[in-house]
Parts: sequence; structure tokens; C-alpha cells
Amino acid sequence: MQKTIQAIIHATSHIILGKEQQVKLSLTCLLAGGHLLIEDLPGMGKTTLAHTLAQVLGLGFRRTQFTSDLLPADIIGVSVFDRNTSSFQFHAGPIFTNVLLADEINRATPKTQSALLEAMEEHQVTVDGNTHLLPQPFFVIATQNPKHHIGTFALPESQLDRFLMRITLGYPDAQSERALLKNQGGRANASSIQAVCDADGLLKLQQQVHQVHVSDALLDYLQALIQYTRTQTNEGLSPRAGLGLRQCAQAWALIDGRDFVTPEDVQAVLPSVVAHRLAQDGNSNIAKQILDQVAIT
Repeated sequence: MQKTIQAIIHATSHIILGKEQQVKLSLTCLLAGGHLLIEDLPGMGKTTLAHTLAQVLGLGFRRTQFTSDLLPADIIGVSVFDRNTSSFQFHAGPIFTNVLLADEINRATPKTQSALLEAMEEHQVTVDGNTHLLPQPFFVIATQNPKHHIGTFALPESQLDRFLMRITLGYPDAQSERALLKNQGGRANASSIQAVCDADGLLKLQQQVHQVHVSDALLDYLQALIQYTRTQTNEGLSPRAGLGLRQCAQAWALIDGRDFVTPEDVQAVLPSVVAHRLAQDGNSNIAKQILDQVAIT
């Protein structure tokens, strides 16, 4: 298991240069079974990261460019009347894949954004009263531009809460950027990446995450963190966010080769799990305040 995890990180970091922390957080999110939101300026490698992760994990991948005129049916699919059978036949949309890249999700209207809610929570979609199950595993990796950019719509709180983690990539360091300029990484080399896992292997890794031990003392610490957000902010963390924080800490511990969770695991993932839920600008200072004020029990 550990060899596979390290191979995934190494292969992805070969394309996304100088961003091993973000790669590790992204893998943490997927191992925890959650959806990932990547927010940054255009051209920072958001799409390349999503595509590379799908490729390395051996998963089916579909990309949908979100625009202001995109309709829910363009994502989910539509029922079309078949004259030969005198019945409606469902034509599946791009959401029927393992990894759906919702590119620039905040350029679509709230109506279209909400089309993802059922899929992200239930791993199914309902069309004309019929329920269609999605492939397993299923992830939405969404990218979004900063909210002050022209033509963007803020994601509603219900949509943000469906994303287990939110990360930013930021500018590369000088050494990594020089390697990019020499064509030693980036999207140009993504096609050469070989899968080091597959869907069944990823499902086994996800099952392994649930086996990582969480002590009662660690649960006390988690509850203290969650309770602090509910007393210090207008809208604290939901039970779903609390479960997500625990699962991400378990996944982070597994990536580090341990079968138990430490407070440091919780602290490592907390900013990416809670910032977008407590502040729509994803201000990580909120996470720092929480960690500073809540003592490890």
C-alpha cells in the first residue's frame, strides 16, 4: 500500500513541479473519498493537476468547461424520445465517469452548479424520476477563478460544503519554474505518465483509510476544534465537515505510513478542510486562529 501511495505522489510531482504539499493534500482528499476544489489564477496548473491525478490513478476522466450558458442537462444527460421503441432513452452526460473536472465552476450559473449536488453527495443522479448510479469511485475536481474576476458567480454555501477540501497552488519557486521553462514538467509531459493504480486499487486504499486508528483523546481534540468554530463564528462547522476532517486526518496519516492519527495530522489538513466553509474567500487565517486557540488535549 505504502509503495503505491508514494508512487502516486512521485508520478504526480513529476508533472506538477514544486508542489508536493498540494499533491499530497489532493491525494488525501481522494483517499478520504471527497471532492476537491482548486482555486487560483488562470494558468497556475489547476487543470493539469486534475488530469494528472486521474491519469496516475488509472481512472476515467471527463472535462466540462463551465460557462454562463451551460445547462444542467449538459452535465447530467437528457432523456430523448426514441421513435423505434416509443419510449424515452437516457443519454448519459459527462458526469458518468470516475473523475469529472468541472473547469472554472464559478463561471456557471447557480442553477447549473446545483446540478452537481446530488451527484456529489449520493453518487447518483435523478432524471425524469429515474435514478442512475455513477461509476465508483466518483470524484468531482473543480477549478475556480478568484471571485473578483469578471464573469464569476459565487458558489453557494451548500455547494462549498460538498467539497471536502479546497487548495490553492500558487506561483512555482524559482527552481521549479526554471524546470518548467526547460520543458521538464507541466502539461506537455503529462501524456507520458503511466498509471500506477486503478479504480479497484484506489477503492482498497480508501478502505484502508477507515482502518487508521483514531483514539478517544484525538476525538476529544476534534470535537474541541469543531465546537470552537460554532462559538466563535456565525456559522460553525457542520457534522459533515467534522466527519470530513477526521477522514482527511486518517488519510494523511496513511500517506505518512502510520496506522494511527496524531494531532499533527489534524493540523496539517484542517486549513484545507475548514477555510472555504467558514469564509467564502477561503482565508486560511481563520484556520490558524482555530489551531492557535484550541489546545491539544
